[in-house]
Amino acid sequence: MIDFLTTPLAYPFMQRGLIAALLVGIVCAVVGVYVILRGMAFLGDALAHTILPGIAVGYLINGADRGALFWWALGAALISSVSIGAISRAARMREDTAIGIVFAAMFALGVALISTVRNSAVDLSHFLFGNILGVSAGDLWRIALFGALVLLVIILFYKELMLITFDPVLAATLRLPVRLFDLLLLAMLAIAIVVAIQTVGVALTLAILVTPPATAAFFTHRMHTMMMAAALLAVIAGVAGLYASYYLSIASGAAIVLTSTLIFMLVWAGSRLRRRNL
Repeated sequence: MIDFLTTPLAYPFMQRGLIAALLVGIVCAVVGVYVILRGMAFLGDALAHTILPGIAVGYLINGADRGALFWWALGAALISSVSIGAISRAARMREDTAIGIVFAAMFALGVALISTVRNSAVDLSHFLFGNILGVSAGDLWRIALFGALVLLVIILFYKELMLITFDPVLAATLRLPVRLFDLLLLAMLAIAIVVAIQTVGVALTLAILVTPPATAAFFTHRMHTMMMAAALLAVIAGVAGLYASYYLSIASGAAIVLTSTLIFMLVWAGSRLRRRNL
């Protein structure tokens, strides 16, 4: 058992991948609690795809520099999140309609730009499907910095964000800047998504945002407890998935998401059995 646990850690890329899985799991699980409580899953999926224009432009300007691509992706995600909020308010339309408009436009622009890049299928594939084992020391610093920033904002404005999540009418009555906090939450979601892109990719980002908090919801409905439980479940899924990818020779991002889904299914089945026995 000791050899089973220590052998993969003999490789520096596995060590960096494990740290990345832990950091990304905690950040995305905490932000993901807001995603499931506010019904923002579609928004999370849309934002994950709207980074494609940023990646394409970054690649055209800076080549395959992962650091530069990270900043371009972050800029595209933030622009998309602000645009969704602005369109939904200015045009007085439902938020999901604004999400669909921005999502379709940005994704189409990204596809158009990527199609002009030679060998883009190879050079940009780690953003589409994730490459946690290719995380560098610089990537880890960026993940840690932005992850800490997101968690700090949540800690500082925990009460305000909780009130806006559960009772936005009361928050407006108390003269809280609801729109400002909504934009702040969108920005944190955008940052969490860009951070997660490097580990699980565009295609699987939604799963790492939603599945651990959804699993934690079986245990508790108190927000701070749900955040801690979701973070713990994300850490377990990240570590177990990374080891599974090493020993089974499968994609690490997919292994992490499948492990998280398996945990969800086991907890869901256990909760149903417990209800039947009561």
